[in-house]
Amino acid sequence: MSSQVVPKHAEVELNTCPFDPRFPNQNQTKYCYQSYVDWHRCTRLKGEDYSPCEYFKKCYKSLCPNSWIEQWDTQIAENRFPGKIL
Repeated sequence: MSSQVVPKHAEVELNTCPFDPRFPNQNQTKYCYQSYVDWHRCTRLKGEDYSPCEYFKKCYKSLCPNSWIEQWDTQIAENRFPGKIL
C-alpha cells in the first residue's frame, strides 16, 4: 500500500462572471439568459472552436440553474426556443 499525503483542506478556486453594467441588480436571471443566448449566437457565427465564445458559456454555466439549461437545450433541439438566435 502506498502512502499518499492528502491535504486536510485543499484549496478550491471558485469563479463567476464579472459585473456587467447591463444587469446591475442582485437578480442575475437576465444575465444568465443573455449569456446563454450570446453563447449560441457566437458559436453559430464563429464556430464552436472560437475561444472568445467560451466567456459566454462560462457565464451561463455559473449563473443558470442546470434545469434551465437542459430545458433550453431541449427547446433548441426541437426548434421551439423562444429567444432569437441567428
